[in-house]
Amino acid sequence: FGRQLQRFDANDFLAKAQPEEGYFFPDTYFFLPNANCDTVSQAMHQNFDTQLATLKPVIASSTHSFADVVIMASILEREGRNLQDRRMIAGVLWRRLKIGMALQADATMIYTLKRGQPITPKVLATDSPYNTYLNKGLPPTAIGSPSLISLEAAATPIDKGYLFYLADSSGVTHYSKTYAGQLANERRYLR
Repeated sequence: FGRQLQRFDANDFLAKAQPEEGYFFPDTYFFLPNANCDTVSQAMHQNFDTQLATLKPVIASSTHSFADVVIMASILEREGRNLQDRRMIAGVLWRRLKIGMALQADATMIYTLKRGQPITPKVLATDSPYNTYLNKGLPPTAIGSPSLISLEAAATPIDKGYLFYLADSSGVTHYSKTYAGQLANERRYLR
């Protein structure tokens, strides 16, 4: 967007929006041609607050801070296909955090890469606060704008004791409690 908005500077918007990553609601927006960066930013943030109103009690009753739920939801947005998968993956990732294990979420790595750049061993060794292979804990900010189902999943995880997951070529997610089980799933579903 920005092509039809005469007073909209995309670079200015990105610079101003960066600190608000995760707090703009992903939606279709319509603006008058004279809308500027502040108008767009304000509308997207207000829509986030409006959409989130129904989930606030659910998030408040979770054991995680609002900011942590938003960050987790942004990861789930890219890691799972539907509410059930995202809730299961949330269970895995919150469990990893609880036991001090690195998240090892590809989505956080992809966030730092140029479009289409693959995750390689060199990339995995790169020092970045978003490298959840090297750094334990959540990344410092959200990695995108999560949907309502991702926010719900982050606040209502399903924890069945799994520590590992992977999606096969059809997008079906497979879970395991042990690294040996993860390796078996890799052999079974990825090769």
